[in-house]
Amino acid sequence: MAIQTATTGQLENAQRILIAESMYTAEHNAPCKNLIQHMTLGNAKQITLPTVAQMTAQNLTDGVDFVDSSAIGMTTQDLTTGEIGLKVILTDKLLRQENEDVFKIVGRQMGDAHARKVDNDIIALFSALNGGTTLGADNATLSLTAMGGCVAYMKAAKAPAPISAVHHPNAVANLAMSSAAIGATYYAGIMPGLSDELLRNFWKMVVSQVNIFEDGNIEKITGVDSGYGAIFSKDAMCIVEGKAPYTERDRKPSLRAWEVVMVQDYGVWEINDTYGAPMRHEIGALVTT
Repeated sequence: MAIQTATTGQLENAQRILIAESMYTAEHNAPCKNLIQHMTLGNAKQITLPTVAQMTAQNLTDGVDFVDSSAIGMTTQDLTTGEIGLKVILTDKLLRQENEDVFKIVGRQMGDAHARKVDNDIIALFSALNGGTTLGADNATLSLTAMGGCVAYMKAAKAPAPISAVHHPNAVANLAMSSAAIGATYYAGIMPGLSDELLRNFWKMVVSQVNIFEDGNIEKITGVDSGYGAIFSKDAMCIVEGKAPYTERDRKPSLRAWEVVMVQDYGVWEINDTYGAPMRHEIGALVTT
């Protein structure tokens, strides 16, 4: 007598689809995660990140001993993680009767939710970069002149490459329109040091070796039409992963259903304040007539 179990046939195949869809969507659905440093926590409680100060070389006189000695000037920062997750319960009746592959639908939704949460957590760091000193202002449009000023500010701060700028699609549209008359040299392709595969859907242009990306998760500041984007080196912020996103399923016989959960353990951190700055510009809807 043949016995059908939870691992028989299409249900097991659907579970693989769910995992694959969740992972793909979470990886490709938001730009900010792929523009900053990645660290892995493993089984440890935290990462203690050391930072050392710059040293200054001295002028010497032949035959005369050094006057001063230099200090390492080390400071440390503790980086920790926290869990996020979501749960979906799929009944046997739904799985039997739904025309679409429910597991694939749920996998896409789970991946979207996790990607959006990580992206929003990184965006929340933007306004604190550069000690909170903001480039741009309320009612300021992100023109090519304004973008050039932001790029110059970051390069004068000696931020290491690759440097990226991220803003709302409406702000980036204003930038694109202001640069259109100058020519196509701003659209040559993503500069080296970043993943073309993961970022091509968000990348828009390059200004003076700085990649410009759009991110629809950036929101208006309450009561106004401006919002915070940011310009930053890859070394300005980091994401620490304690455990990459994973899915599990559990049979609930009394419900005649399957419980599916997706969990991720991570933290996002500002690690070098001087390597980034918030960019406040208008992100309201553009005129379409």
